Amino acid sequence: MDYHTLSGTGLRVSRICLGTASFGVAPTEDDTTALVRGALDAGINFIDTASSYGNQSRFDREGVLPAVDRQSAETLVGRAIAGRRDEVVLATKVAEAIGTGPNDGGSLGGGLSRAHIMRLVERSLKRLGTDYIDIYYAHHPDPVTHIDEWIRAFDDLITQGKIRYYALSTFAGWQLTEAVLAAARMGATRPACHQTRYSVAKRWPESEVLPASNHLGIDTTVFSPLGGGLLAGRTDRRYAGDARWGARSYSESELALGGSFSSHARSWGIPENHLAVAWLLSKPGVASAIVGPESVAELNELTGSSTLRLTSEQVAAVDELAPPLPGQWD
Repeated sequence: MDYHTLSGTGLRVSRICLGTASFGVAPTEDDTTALVRGALDAGINFIDTASSYGNQSRFDREGVLPAVDRQSAETLVGRAIAGRRDEVVLATKVAEAIGTGPNDGGSLGGGLSRAHIMRLVERSLKRLGTDYIDIYYAHHPDPVTHIDEWIRAFDDLITQGKIRYYALSTFAGWQLTEAVLAAARMGATRPACHQTRYSVAKRWPESEVLPASNHLGIDTTVFSPLGGGLLAGRTDRRYAGDARWGARSYSESELALGGSFSSHARSWGIPENHLAVAWLLSKPGVASAIVGPESVAELNELTGSSTLRLTSEQVAAVDELAPPLPGQWD
């Protein structure tokens, strides 16, 4: 396993990060501990979760317990790392809705209010069975809370020892820049990294987000690096693509891209999932790819991808499959 020191810190994270958004669903609750411990045994020291993962209805699937009866992903992660906490760089997030109340966060804002952050960090610490969080992400920008309020809240949590670092997720380039400049103006800690969706199939971060983060010296962690299965030859699954969390699966153009990508992988004798991850890790500023294997077998298929080195010609050939275009979340 390869490791990367996050810019501006002394913290080393594995270049493969274990994502847990669908924990309790795929993998099922009974299989999560084996998956987490298998990741640790393989040298993956970076685990990514959130206060809103696992036991929300958007993750529901046939054949699994309904959301109301499922444990949160944080609870399952906490159970799995018991006795091995010191081996883990543990990341969780705050901002997404955790209820229907006026101060429960979500897309309308308030998820980064001081009140919400301070309430949710205590909940996350309890669920995770730990007294500190290594990286605490602002899961999304908050349209109503002043930036100074949530930066100061994160900085206070660092002072209190409840978190080691804070970070940002799904911020636009200008929002990331604003946060870094605000932290400098306030004399506060700057974010340790930024998380965004990015893959061969979703290259829009190259138009604004990645140039901003690279210019600022903020490393990037990447979720959905396999396109929900598109870049791993698993498009035939019922819950592939964004169908994993209640949205659509793949468009015809995405399926065509997946076919071309597979052809390149076969011609080079490289597993598709390894090619997808190695291509990402070849990009400047990308520190770690967050993968979401549904079983130990899928995890084992991925672990060697962090050490694969592509030639410049291979990177260029993959680049040509889907030129970067400006875009939004999708």
